[in-house]
Amino acid sequence: MSVTLAKQSLAQGVKQAYQQHVDYRKSAALRMWLAFIVTFLFLRALTFGIRNNLLPVHNVVTKTGLHIHHFVWGIFLMLGVGFLGLVLEQARWHPRIGIVFGIAAALIIDEFALWLNLQDVYWATAGRASIDLAIVVAALLGLYYAANHFWNQVVREAGIALSILRSGEERITRRRQPKPPTTEP
Repeated sequence: MSVTLAKQSLAQGVKQAYQQHVDYRKSAALRMWLAFIVTFLFLRALTFGIRNNLLPVHNVVTKTGLHIHHFVWGIFLMLGVGFLGLVLEQARWHPRIGIVFGIAAALIIDEFALWLNLQDVYWATAGRASIDLAIVVAALLGLYYAANHFWNQVVREAGIALSILRSGEERITRRRQPKPPTTEP
């Protein structure tokens, strides 16, 4: 009985802490980050399985032989999410949009080397650029999420410093301006 009570208390405490400390923006960022990582890993496994005939699925190829790469779907998703981000003002949508944005970003970045080289280098040495970029993006998103308060404070401090610089420049500019000539009678 005490184990069940402890589990319920822990679950309730974690839920309460989440609601207290994670607002809709942080929730959207966390969901985007996780969706990006999970989708990227899934895509790598899927393409490996397709390439090595380990799965019953194949590449999307039109009747004319055109291979439609998955970054195309990512671009369409990104366009849709961008539009929704502009028109939806309700905070409750942001975490959901964050998930789709993370998926779209993974679809696009997984084939970064393709659109960088303008040729299919997914499994070639040049294709490593996609993996490198995905690692950097995942690390930066994680850094943002982990240190959100820090970066917000850095932006505030930079704004204060810029204000000080601007006000100092205004004082210097005013001192250097020649005084208008006075007409003496």
